[in-house]
Amino acid sequence: MRSPLSLIPHPDSFTSRLRGPEIASRVGLWLGISFLLAFVTGLISHAAQDMPGWLTFPTRPVSFYRITQGVHVISGTAAVPLLLVKLWSVFPKLFDRFTFGDVRRLALQLAERLSIALLVSAAIFQLVTGLANSAQWYPWSFSFRSTHYAVAWIAIGALIVHIAVKLPGIRRALSGPLDDDLARTSEQGPSRRGFLRTTWVATGVAVLTTAGATVPWLRQVSIFGVRSGDGPAGIPINVSAVAARVIPAATNPAYALEVRNGGKQVTLTRADLEAMEQTTAELPIACVEGWSASGEWRGVRVRDLLALVDAAEDADVEVTSLQMQGAFRQTTLPANFAQDPLTLLALELNGEGLSLDHGHPCRLIAPNRPGVLQTKWVKRMEVLA
Repeated sequence: MRSPLSLIPHPDSFTSRLRGPEIASRVGLWLGISFLLAFVTGLISHAAQDMPGWLTFPTRPVSFYRITQGVHVISGTAAVPLLLVKLWSVFPKLFDRFTFGDVRRLALQLAERLSIALLVSAAIFQLVTGLANSAQWYPWSFSFRSTHYAVAWIAIGALIVHIAVKLPGIRRALSGPLDDDLARTSEQGPSRRGFLRTTWVATGVAVLTTAGATVPWLRQVSIFGVRSGDGPAGIPINVSAVAARVIPAATNPAYALEVRNGGKQVTLTRADLEAMEQTTAELPIACVEGWSASGEWRGVRVRDLLALVDAAEDADVEVTSLQMQGAFRQTTLPANFAQDPLTLLALELNGEGLSLDHGHPCRLIAPNRPGVLQTKWVKRMEVLA
Protein backbone atom coordinates (compact mmCIF):
# COMPACT_ATOMS: atom_id res chain seq x y z
CA MET A 1 0.00 0.00 0.00
CA ARG A 2 1.39 3.40 -1.00
CA SER A 3 2.09 5.95 1.71
CA PRO A 4 -0.07 9.10 1.57
CA LEU A 5 3.17 11.08 1.48
CA SER A 6 4.12 9.39 -1.78
CA LEU A 7 1.13 11.07 -3.43
CA ILE A 8 2.63 14.50 -2.76
CA PRO A 9 4.73 15.66 -5.72
CA HIS A 10 8.44 16.21 -5.18
CA PRO A 11 9.88 19.58 -6.24
CA ASP A 12 12.16 17.72 -8.68
CA SER A 13 9.09 16.43 -10.55
CA PHE A 14 8.49 19.94 -11.88
CA THR A 15 10.90 20.08 -14.78
CA SER A 16 9.90 23.24 -16.64
CA ARG A 17 12.86 25.62 -17.06
CA LEU A 18 10.43 28.52 -16.84
CA ARG A 19 9.95 27.89 -13.15
CA GLY A 20 12.61 28.97 -10.74
CA PRO A 21 14.34 31.94 -9.11
CA GLU A 22 15.30 33.59 -12.42
CA ILE A 23 11.66 34.17 -13.35
CA ALA A 24 10.36 34.54 -9.79
CA SER A 25 12.85 37.27 -8.85
CA ARG A 26 12.22 39.40 -11.93
CA VAL A 27 8.45 39.14 -11.77
CA GLY A 28 8.62 39.57 -8.01
CA LEU A 29 10.53 42.85 -8.42
CA TRP A 30 7.72 44.42 -10.46
CA LEU A 31 5.08 42.83 -8.27
CA GLY A 32 6.73 44.43 -5.24
CA ILE A 33 6.77 47.82 -6.99
CA SER A 34 3.07 47.45 -7.82
CA PHE A 35 2.22 46.56 -4.23
CA LEU A 36 4.29 49.45 -2.88
CA LEU A 37 2.54 51.93 -5.20
CA ALA A 38 -0.86 50.54 -4.22
CA PHE A 39 0.05 50.67 -0.53
CA VAL A 40 1.30 54.28 -0.55
CA THR A 41 -1.60 55.59 -2.63
CA GLY A 42 -3.99 53.57 -0.47
CA LEU A 43 -2.66 55.38 2.60
CA ILE A 44 -3.30 58.69 0.84
CA SER A 45 -6.86 57.65 0.03
CA HIS A 46 -7.46 56.53 3.61
CA ALA A 47 -6.09 59.82 4.96
CA ALA A 48 -8.30 61.79 2.56
CA GLN A 49 -11.42 59.99 3.82
CA ASP A 50 -10.52 59.57 7.50
CA MET A 51 -8.11 62.40 8.12
CA PRO A 52 -6.25 62.04 11.42
CA GLY A 53 -6.24 65.06 13.68
CA TRP A 54 -2.52 65.69 13.21
CA LEU A 55 -2.82 65.90 9.41
CA THR A 56 -4.21 68.67 7.24
CA PHE A 57 -5.04 67.22 3.85
CA PRO A 58 -4.15 69.73 1.09
CA THR A 59 -6.55 71.31 -1.38
CA ARG A 60 -3.85 71.62 -4.05
CA PRO A 61 -3.14 70.37 -6.58
CA VAL A 62 -6.83 69.99 -7.35
CA SER A 63 -6.27 66.66 -9.16
CA PHE A 64 -3.91 65.12 -6.60
CA TYR A 65 -6.49 62.64 -5.29
CA ARG A 66 -7.60 61.85 -8.83
CA ILE A 67 -4.03 60.92 -9.78
CA THR A 68 -3.17 58.96 -6.65
CA GLN A 69 -6.40 56.97 -6.66
CA GLY A 70 -5.97 56.23 -10.35
CA VAL A 71 -2.43 54.97 -9.67
CA HIS A 72 -3.80 52.90 -6.78
CA VAL A 73 -6.29 51.03 -8.95
CA ILE A 74 -3.96 50.75 -11.97
CA SER A 75 -1.08 49.35 -9.89
CA GLY A 76 -3.47 46.91 -8.21
CA THR A 77 -4.72 45.77 -11.61
CA ALA A 78 -1.16 45.31 -12.87
CA ALA A 79 -0.40 43.18 -9.81
CA VAL A 80 -3.01 40.56 -10.75
CA PRO A 81 -1.18 38.93 -13.71
CA LEU A 82 2.17 39.49 -11.98
CA LEU A 83 0.98 37.65 -8.87
CA LEU A 84 -0.38 34.75 -10.93
CA VAL A 85 2.95 34.33 -12.75
CA LYS A 86 4.90 34.70 -9.51
CA LEU A 87 2.83 31.99 -7.80
CA TRP A 88 3.18 29.70 -10.83
CA SER A 89 6.95 30.13 -10.92
CA VAL A 90 7.45 29.21 -7.25
CA PHE A 91 4.73 26.55 -7.06
CA PRO A 92 7.22 23.63 -6.75
CA LYS A 93 8.61 25.18 -3.55
CA LEU A 94 5.27 24.39 -1.92
CA PHE A 95 6.30 20.70 -1.91
CA ASP A 96 9.74 21.11 -0.33
CA ARG A 97 10.18 18.47 2.35
CA PHE A 98 10.56 19.45 5.99
CA THR A 99 13.77 18.53 7.82
CA PHE A 100 12.35 16.66 10.79
CA GLY A 101 15.73 15.56 12.12
CA ASP A 102 16.92 19.11 12.81
CA VAL A 103 14.66 21.00 15.23
CA ARG A 104 16.22 24.41 14.52
CA ARG A 105 16.00 23.99 10.75
CA LEU A 106 12.45 22.66 11.03
CA ALA A 107 11.42 25.71 13.07
CA LEU A 108 12.89 28.03 10.44
CA GLN A 109 11.13 26.14 7.66
CA LEU A 110 7.80 26.33 9.48
CA ALA A 111 8.23 30.08 10.14
CA GLU A 112 9.10 30.69 6.49
CA ARG A 113 6.10 28.70 5.25
CA LEU A 114 3.76 30.52 7.62
CA SER A 115 5.08 33.95 6.56
CA ILE A 116 4.69 33.06 2.89
CA ALA A 117 1.17 31.74 3.51
CA LEU A 118 0.32 35.02 5.23
CA LEU A 119 1.80 37.07 2.39
CA VAL A 120 0.05 35.11 -0.35
CA SER A 121 -3.33 35.05 1.37
CA ALA A 122 -3.16 38.80 2.17
CA ALA A 123 -2.10 39.61 -1.39
CA ILE A 124 -4.90 37.56 -2.91
CA PHE A 125 -7.44 39.08 -0.51
CA GLN A 126 -6.35 42.63 -1.38
CA LEU A 127 -6.48 42.09 -5.13
CA VAL A 128 -9.78 40.19 -5.15
CA THR A 129 -11.60 42.63 -2.87
CA GLY A 130 -10.02 45.62 -4.62
CA LEU A 131 -11.27 44.47 -8.01
CA ALA A 132 -14.71 43.76 -6.54
CA ASN A 133 -14.79 47.27 -5.07
CA SER A 134 -13.89 48.77 -8.44
CA ALA A 135 -16.90 46.95 -9.89
CA GLN A 136 -19.04 48.01 -6.88
CA TRP A 137 -19.74 44.36 -6.08
CA TYR A 138 -19.75 43.51 -2.38
CA PRO A 139 -20.57 39.82 -1.74
CA TRP A 140 -19.51 40.10 1.91
CA SER A 141 -20.83 41.56 5.14
CA PHE A 142 -17.66 43.23 6.46
CA SER A 143 -16.67 46.86 5.86
CA PHE A 144 -14.53 46.92 2.73
CA ARG A 145 -12.77 50.17 3.56
CA SER A 146 -11.58 49.32 7.08
CA THR A 147 -10.78 45.69 6.28
CA HIS A 148 -8.89 46.52 3.08
CA TYR A 149 -6.86 49.09 5.00
CA ALA A 150 -6.01 46.68 7.84
CA VAL A 151 -5.02 43.82 5.53
CA ALA A 152 -2.85 46.23 3.50
CA TRP A 153 -0.60 46.64 6.55
CA ILE A 154 -0.44 42.85 6.95
CA ALA A 155 0.44 42.39 3.29
CA ILE A 156 3.15 45.04 3.22
CA GLY A 157 4.62 43.82 6.52
CA ALA A 158 4.74 40.22 5.29
CA LEU A 159 6.28 41.41 2.02
CA ILE A 160 9.06 43.27 3.83
CA VAL A 161 9.84 40.19 5.96
CA HIS A 162 9.83 37.97 2.87
CA ILE A 163 12.22 40.27 0.99
CA ALA A 164 14.55 40.48 4.00
CA VAL A 165 14.73 36.68 4.29
CA LYS A 166 15.11 36.05 0.56
CA LEU A 167 17.31 39.05 -0.31
CA PRO A 168 20.59 37.10 -0.90
CA GLY A 169 18.85 34.68 -3.25
CA ILE A 170 17.01 37.53 -5.00
CA ARG A 171 20.30 39.33 -5.62
CA ARG A 172 21.91 36.22 -7.08
CA ALA A 173 18.96 35.52 -9.35
CA LEU A 174 18.71 39.12 -10.60
CA SER A 175 22.44 39.44 -11.27
CA GLY A 176 22.80 36.04 -12.92
CA PRO A 177 21.96 35.11 -16.53
CA LEU A 178 18.33 34.58 -17.45
CA ASP A 179 18.93 31.93 -20.16
CA ASP A 180 22.11 29.84 -20.12
CA ASP A 181 23.75 28.76 -23.37
CA LEU A 182 22.99 25.06 -22.86
CA ALA A 183 19.29 25.71 -22.39
CA ARG A 184 19.14 27.93 -25.46
CA THR A 185 20.62 25.25 -27.71
CA SER A 186 19.24 22.00 -26.29
CA GLU A 187 15.67 22.66 -25.12
CA GLN A 188 12.65 23.41 -27.20
CA GLY A 189 9.76 25.64 -26.15
CA PRO A 190 9.64 29.23 -25.01
CA SER A 191 12.71 30.79 -23.46
CA ARG A 192 12.66 32.52 -20.13
CA ARG A 193 13.05 35.84 -21.91
CA GLY A 194 10.10 35.04 -24.11
CA PHE A 195 8.05 34.01 -21.08
CA LEU A 196 8.87 37.29 -19.35
CA ARG A 197 7.94 39.28 -22.46
CA THR A 198 4.58 37.51 -22.48
CA THR A 199 4.13 38.42 -18.81
CA TRP A 200 4.89 42.10 -19.48
CA VAL A 201 2.47 42.15 -22.42
CA ALA A 202 -0.29 40.51 -20.34
CA THR A 203 0.26 43.06 -17.58
CA GLY A 204 0.15 45.91 -20.09
CA VAL A 205 -3.09 44.60 -21.59
CA ALA A 206 -4.65 44.35 -18.11
CA VAL A 207 -3.74 47.98 -17.45
CA LEU A 208 -4.88 49.29 -20.84
CA THR A 209 -8.24 47.54 -20.63
CA THR A 210 -9.05 49.12 -17.25
CA ALA A 211 -7.11 52.41 -17.01
CA GLY A 212 -9.61 54.36 -19.12
CA ALA A 213 -11.71 54.89 -16.00
CA THR A 214 -8.95 57.28 -14.87
CA VAL A 215 -7.29 58.27 -18.16
CA PRO A 216 -10.01 59.64 -20.49
CA TRP A 217 -8.08 59.14 -23.75
CA LEU A 218 -7.84 55.39 -23.02
CA ARG A 219 -11.59 54.91 -22.64
CA GLN A 220 -12.02 53.57 -26.18
CA VAL A 221 -9.69 50.64 -25.45
CA SER A 222 -10.50 50.13 -21.77
CA ILE A 223 -13.28 47.61 -22.30
CA PHE A 224 -13.20 46.61 -18.62
CA GLY A 225 -13.14 50.16 -17.26
CA VAL A 226 -15.72 50.60 -14.51
CA ARG A 227 -16.99 53.88 -15.96
CA SER A 228 -17.27 54.93 -19.61
CA GLY A 229 -17.43 58.66 -18.89
CA ASP A 230 -21.12 58.83 -19.76
CA GLY A 231 -23.71 60.36 -17.44
CA PRO A 232 -25.78 63.49 -16.93
CA ALA A 233 -23.86 66.51 -18.26
CA GLY A 234 -21.09 64.13 -19.33
CA ILE A 235 -20.11 63.06 -15.79
CA PRO A 236 -20.72 59.52 -14.46
CA ILE A 237 -22.58 58.88 -11.23
CA ASN A 238 -22.27 56.24 -8.54
CA VAL A 239 -25.54 56.67 -6.65
CA SER A 240 -28.67 57.87 -8.42
CA ALA A 241 -31.41 59.95 -6.84
CA VAL A 242 -33.72 56.94 -7.08
CA ALA A 243 -31.24 54.69 -5.26
CA ALA A 244 -30.71 57.34 -2.58
CA ARG A 245 -34.50 57.82 -2.20
CA VAL A 246 -34.25 61.60 -2.23
CA ILE A 247 -36.51 62.54 -5.15
CA PRO A 248 -39.49 63.74 -3.07
CA ALA A 249 -37.30 65.90 -0.83
CA ALA A 250 -35.01 67.12 -3.63
CA THR A 251 -37.92 68.20 -5.85
CA ASN A 252 -40.01 69.73 -3.06
CA PRO A 253 -40.74 73.42 -3.91
CA ALA A 254 -40.35 74.21 -0.22
CA TYR A 255 -36.71 73.05 -0.18
CA ALA A 256 -34.37 75.39 1.70
CA LEU A 257 -30.73 75.12 2.70
CA GLU A 258 -29.93 75.65 6.38
CA VAL A 259 -26.61 77.25 7.36
CA ARG A 260 -25.95 77.22 11.12
CA ASN A 261 -23.33 78.53 13.48
CA GLY A 262 -24.34 77.99 17.07
CA GLY A 263 -27.48 80.03 17.69
CA LYS A 264 -27.18 81.89 14.39
CA GLN A 265 -28.94 80.41 11.35
CA VAL A 266 -29.93 81.44 7.83
CA THR A 267 -32.31 79.63 5.51
CA LEU A 268 -31.82 79.92 1.75
CA THR A 269 -34.12 78.73 -1.01
CA ARG A 270 -32.76 77.62 -4.36
CA ALA A 271 -33.74 81.04 -5.73
CA ASP A 272 -31.80 82.71 -2.90
CA LEU A 273 -28.71 80.67 -3.81
CA GLU A 274 -29.06 81.59 -7.47
CA ALA A 275 -29.26 85.27 -6.53
CA MET A 276 -25.90 85.17 -4.73
CA GLU A 277 -22.55 85.75 -6.46
CA GLN A 278 -21.73 82.74 -8.63
CA THR A 279 -18.28 81.22 -9.13
CA THR A 280 -17.16 78.79 -11.85
CA ALA A 281 -14.47 76.15 -11.24
CA GLU A 282 -13.05 73.30 -13.32
CA LEU A 283 -12.77 70.42 -10.85
CA PRO A 284 -12.61 66.62 -11.06
CA ILE A 285 -14.83 64.07 -9.43
CA ALA A 286 -12.58 61.19 -8.35
CA CYS A 287 -13.97 58.08 -6.67
CA VAL A 288 -12.36 55.30 -4.67
CA GLU A 289 -13.27 52.79 -7.39
CA GLY A 290 -10.64 54.47 -9.57
CA TRP A 291 -12.81 56.38 -12.03
CA SER A 292 -12.64 60.13 -12.41
CA ALA A 293 -13.94 62.89 -14.68
CA SER A 294 -13.57 66.66 -14.86
CA GLY A 295 -16.45 69.11 -15.04
CA GLU A 296 -17.15 72.82 -15.02
CA TRP A 297 -19.08 73.54 -11.84
CA ARG A 298 -20.88 76.78 -11.07
CA GLY A 299 -22.36 77.85 -7.76
CA VAL A 300 -21.85 79.75 -4.51
CA ARG A 301 -18.56 79.69 -2.64
CA VAL A 302 -18.96 77.82 0.62
CA ARG A 303 -16.98 80.46 2.45
CA ASP A 304 -19.52 83.10 1.32
CA LEU A 305 -22.31 81.00 2.82
CA LEU A 306 -20.40 80.59 6.07
CA ALA A 307 -19.79 84.32 6.24
CA LEU A 308 -23.56 84.79 6.49
CA VAL A 309 -23.43 83.18 9.95
CA ASP A 310 -20.08 84.71 11.00
CA ALA A 311 -18.21 81.41 10.93
CA ALA A 312 -14.57 81.48 12.03
CA GLU A 313 -12.05 80.81 9.27
CA ASP A 314 -10.52 77.90 11.20
CA ALA A 315 -13.84 76.11 11.81
CA ASP A 316 -14.75 72.75 10.28
CA VAL A 317 -18.21 72.31 8.81
CA GLU A 318 -20.60 69.37 8.97
CA VAL A 319 -22.47 68.87 5.70
CA THR A 320 -25.71 66.87 5.77
CA SER A 321 -27.53 65.40 2.79
CA LEU A 322 -31.24 64.93 2.18
CA GLN A 323 -30.44 61.21 2.15
CA MET A 324 -31.90 59.44 5.16
CA GLN A 325 -29.38 56.57 5.05
CA GLY A 326 -25.85 55.92 3.89
CA ALA A 327 -22.38 56.01 5.42
CA PHE A 328 -21.66 59.41 3.88
CA ARG A 329 -24.98 61.22 4.33
CA GLN A 330 -23.04 63.41 6.78
CA THR A 331 -19.47 64.49 6.07
CA THR A 332 -17.03 66.87 7.71
CA LEU A 333 -15.56 69.60 5.54
CA PRO A 334 -12.23 70.69 7.08
CA ALA A 335 -11.63 74.40 7.53
CA ASN A 336 -9.00 74.67 4.79
CA PHE A 337 -11.48 73.19 2.30
CA ALA A 338 -14.38 75.32 3.55
CA GLN A 339 -12.37 78.51 3.06
CA ASP A 340 -10.87 77.54 -0.29
CA PRO A 341 -12.16 79.81 -3.11
CA LEU A 342 -12.77 76.75 -5.33
CA THR A 343 -15.00 74.93 -2.84
CA LEU A 344 -18.54 75.48 -4.06
CA LEU A 345 -22.10 74.65 -3.30
CA ALA A 346 -22.72 73.82 -6.95
CA LEU A 347 -25.97 74.62 -8.76
CA GLU A 348 -24.81 73.89 -12.32
CA LEU A 349 -22.58 71.40 -14.11
CA ASN A 350 -21.12 71.91 -17.59
CA GLY A 351 -23.51 74.74 -18.37
CA GLU A 352 -26.63 72.85 -17.32
CA GLY A 353 -28.73 73.01 -14.19
CA LEU A 354 -27.63 70.35 -11.75
CA SER A 355 -29.49 67.11 -12.46
CA LEU A 356 -31.16 65.11 -9.72
CA ASP A 357 -28.57 62.36 -10.05
CA HIS A 358 -25.76 64.89 -9.62
CA GLY A 359 -27.27 66.39 -6.49
CA HIS A 360 -30.05 68.89 -7.37
CA PRO A 361 -30.96 71.24 -5.78
CA CYS A 362 -27.30 71.76 -4.71
CA ARG A 363 -24.20 69.76 -3.96
CA LEU A 364 -20.75 70.18 -2.52
CA ILE A 365 -17.75 70.20 -4.84
CA ALA A 366 -14.24 70.84 -3.53
CA PRO A 367 -10.72 70.48 -4.93
CA ASN A 368 -8.67 67.34 -4.18
CA ARG A 369 -11.44 65.57 -2.29
CA PRO A 370 -12.74 61.97 -2.65
CA GLY A 371 -16.02 61.66 -4.51
CA VAL A 372 -17.77 60.03 -1.55
CA LEU A 373 -17.17 63.25 0.42
CA GLN A 374 -18.56 65.54 -2.31
CA THR A 375 -21.98 65.49 -0.67
CA LYS A 376 -25.01 65.58 -2.95
CA TRP A 377 -28.51 66.88 -2.18
CA VAL A 378 -27.19 69.16 0.55
CA LYS A 379 -29.74 69.96 3.26
CA ARG A 380 -27.70 71.60 6.00
CA MET A 381 -24.27 73.10 6.68
CA GLU A 382 -23.38 73.46 10.34
CA VAL A 383 -20.25 75.08 11.73
CA LEU A 384 -18.55 72.83 14.26
CA ALA A 385 -17.33 74.37 17.50
